[in-house]
Amino acid sequence: MSRRIVRTGVQLGLVAALTILIIFVLDNRFRVLPQSIHDHLPMHHPGLVVIDISVATCSSLSLFSTCRLDPEKWSRVEKDLYLNSGWMSNAYIHVQRKKEEELLPEDKVVLDVRVGRQDPTASAMREGEHRWESRPAGIWLQRTAKRHASDSEKAITAIDVLFGADAVEPRQHWEIRDTPLLLDTSGEKQEARLSVRRGPPAKLEKPVPRIRKDGKFKIMQVADLHLSTGFGSCRDPVPTMRNGMTCDADPRTLEFVGTIMDQEKPDLVVLTGDQVNGETSPDAQSAIFKYAELFIKRKIPYVTIFGNHDDEGSLSRAASMELVESLPYSLSEAGHSTVDGVGNYYVEVLARGTSHHSALTLYLLDTHSYSPDEDKYKGYDWLKPSQIDWFKETAQGLKKAHEAYTHFHMDMAFIHIPLPEYRKTDNQIVGGWKEGPTAPGYNSGFRDALVQQGVLFVSCGQYVPRRRLLAFSSLTLSSASSDHVNDYCSLETDGSKPALWMCYGGGSGFGGYGGYGGYLRRLRFFDIDTNEARITTYKRLEPGQSEDRIDEQIIVDSGRVVAA
Repeated sequence: MSRRIVRTGVQLGLVAALTILIIFVLDNRFRVLPQSIHDHLPMHHPGLVVIDISVATCSSLSLFSTCRLDPEKWSRVEKDLYLNSGWMSNAYIHVQRKKEEELLPEDKVVLDVRVGRQDPTASAMREGEHRWESRPAGIWLQRTAKRHASDSEKAITAIDVLFGADAVEPRQHWEIRDTPLLLDTSGEKQEARLSVRRGPPAKLEKPVPRIRKDGKFKIMQVADLHLSTGFGSCRDPVPTMRNGMTCDADPRTLEFVGTIMDQEKPDLVVLTGDQVNGETSPDAQSAIFKYAELFIKRKIPYVTIFGNHDDEGSLSRAASMELVESLPYSLSEAGHSTVDGVGNYYVEVLARGTSHHSALTLYLLDTHSYSPDEDKYKGYDWLKPSQIDWFKETAQGLKKAHEAYTHFHMDMAFIHIPLPEYRKTDNQIVGGWKEGPTAPGYNSGFRDALVQQGVLFVSCGQYVPRRRLLAFSSLTLSSASSDHVNDYCSLETDGSKPALWMCYGGGSGFGGYGGYGGYLRRLRFFDIDTNEARITTYKRLEPGQSEDRIDEQIIVDSGRVVAA
């Protein structure tokens, strides 16, 4: 009996295997399986696949030229390949995509894209590949009409454009082409580059920041990167360049930040605004990708708020945040739409081990840009009542959960523009106060809210170009410049009791001002020891200038704010 059961089982298995093989062969030739089943097959990319790419160029001298192909067939990547700097020309990448179930027999799926002057077909034929088809701007496409080509892991499903010789692609499943598009001479300096995605968009899992096994956690604050589209030019580099040498801002900035990061090994990076230098970033996406790639390749979570320059380029605050939210290792959030600004949110750092309790809470708030009423309040904008209400309600709502943590729970806050209280000259100061703080002319009371909710410290960025400062002469400034070189921490008190440390991050980017009086670019760190409920802060300078910690001080001990 048992032999008969085994024999029957083997026969049924063979019949099933043969049936599956026949169905697979038929489907490969005639696509007999329904789309719902295809969507669950391995290596399948549901959605749209690219079937063609082209470039449309138009001239302002011709009334009949157009930069838009048939919108019924083509989607345009809304980036002028000349970055709106061409004297008479504009050009746009166009992409033709189709749903996989709508592909016709004559449609060809794009399997690869190259850029260059020479036809890659000769080498491709030696490799037994498909022929390459020429498109404008030096684009070469490898396409196939084979059934199920859209199911292949090689299928191109999306196209984007980035700019600059230093452009990088931090998104998963995306690849940037090394050779820039071949435009005329007026478009060469922009170095427009194609980036292609294979397969569907990556499904990102947000990392969960957690205290390390030794009970410690390190935050690196990066203030005022001032990155550009392309290399950018250094402002006031120290030491100065000699013998006519040029100083490329972004490579030097990114090397500085990357080197210090490798030495310090932070657990979280907080970017406190002006990551993008708007006036030199006609493609802000390319600038954003450069700093994001620093953290992504090191697998370090990061959070972002904006400064007064981030939305002066090609992207609004909302668009920039949407982009940053979509990137790996980003914990950034736009925040609630009913609260003023973009980027009012908090991040919880969980206790060590497998605990679900929060050990640290970081509050991040958008300090906006310039004063909405310069006739009455010159200078910069301020935190609005809706933001302060959100902060107080959120902090109050979290207190009960935080009480379940068996150690001291610690709160901290990060902003871009300093609070009016940063101007106080009678506070205890640790670090460099070299210029008058460019705080808002109006005090909306956020300092008091921070103290009431038990926040231990607040740290800001702020890095103001001189062209704006000329209009701010009515502020109580000590000179015609501003917070380019301030990097101090100031202690606020309630009577004689330490209440709140207010710190500057210090300028890190060579694309922003900072070289006054031999000032070196720097980064601030917050070294947190949850065993002792202690927070130590210090700064690091550009490597080669000093390997030491600068202005190291304990600002919190046993969960309480302490004087230096």
